[in-house]
Amino acid sequence: MPAVIVVGTQWGDEGKGKVIDYLAEQADMVVRHQGGNNAGHTVVVGDAEYKLHLIPSGILYPDKLCVIASGVVVDPKVLLDEVAYLHNRGISTDRLRVSADAHLIMPYHELLDGLAEDRAGAHKLGTTRRGVGPAYMDKAARVGLRVGDLLRPATFAARLKRVLDEKNRLLAKAYDMPGFDFDEILQTYLAYGEAMRPYIANTSVVINDAIDAGERVLFEGAQGTMLDIDHGTYPYVTSSHPVAGGACIGAGVGPTKITAVYGVVKAYTSRVGDGPFPTELDDALGQEIRERGNEYGTTTSRPRRIGWLDAVVLRHAARVNGLSGLAVTRVDVLSGLSELKIAIAYRYQGELMYEFPDGLDILHEVEPVYETLPGWQEPIGDVRRFEDLPPQAQRYLERISELTGVPLALVSVGRDRACTIALRELF
Repeated sequence: MPAVIVVGTQWGDEGKGKVIDYLAEQADMVVRHQGGNNAGHTVVVGDAEYKLHLIPSGILYPDKLCVIASGVVVDPKVLLDEVAYLHNRGISTDRLRVSADAHLIMPYHELLDGLAEDRAGAHKLGTTRRGVGPAYMDKAARVGLRVGDLLRPATFAARLKRVLDEKNRLLAKAYDMPGFDFDEILQTYLAYGEAMRPYIANTSVVINDAIDAGERVLFEGAQGTMLDIDHGTYPYVTSSHPVAGGACIGAGVGPTKITAVYGVVKAYTSRVGDGPFPTELDDALGQEIRERGNEYGTTTSRPRRIGWLDAVVLRHAARVNGLSGLAVTRVDVLSGLSELKIAIAYRYQGELMYEFPDGLDILHEVEPVYETLPGWQEPIGDVRRFEDLPPQAQRYLERISELTGVPLALVSVGRDRACTIALRELF
């Protein structure tokens, strides 16, 4: 009963969408288990490019069941817009299921997200202002509204009334802002519920039944390990668990049913938002790599910050996720560079650190210790076997595996599905 989790090992944007799309061909079900529309996956199929924010990228295959599980926070307007986007491109969503227990992003969440960022000023977290953090806050405070509530109008109305009264008081007292109209939100969201009705299900049952029946289930998340609220660069993190353990919680599946965890590694490092970034290249080379890799956010179009590969981060990710294998992406972006660097340790107050520090104040002050490897000049987008890669590219990839202690499983040499080298059976 193969159940495979794919996680990002850096700050997100590692190319998980490409890897998930590639693996989805072998899967029967693809499950999104956390996050919201604050992240996205870009998938290229031939000449077509698809940008998805909530719906699993497995939807591009006509025979895959795609699940948005209870750990996701759902903006119903965004979800329905995404459904329409797929329909307009000839993609069916008949095999989409949405957890009745998933929490809703409400209009006040989005507004409060932006207001909090504006008030924080120089200390802002760099959120996408999509309301994801405030929705998770309400979930933890046990005042959240859930997808299944939309199918019970009286229940939804009663719960919305209590929450909205409190949110309107907060907006008035803390921000001197007008509140929201109860009837307008009620009618809008009940209409969303009717449109979503065909998709809503008890997804924990759906997922576990599939695993128990021997089907292949692929779990995908958003963001990356370093944005995990417990194991990332707190407080510059997301509000959920992108690590492998988060898949079990968010999907309602026990850990004994997971058979493999693959970590997606971008061949360099990027991040969006504020926070420390030890290997950042804030120079012309960083800008060159950004343009080569089209490193702009799928959801926000914000330019991503670029840096050399950081093996300290990758070792941390390998440990907290229990990685079975590495999927290294964007290797083709590095073609033509004369030399490449990997941070193998940090130097802090004269001492070498090989493990990721537990204090953000330390991370601000560390100096990366680099190992330099030769680059390669030839393009590699047409290569389909590892042994046909330039020797320097092979060595670079092997060194990533050595520094993390995790075997290579897959190498991506381009954005298209076909530009993929599998080094082992992945399912």
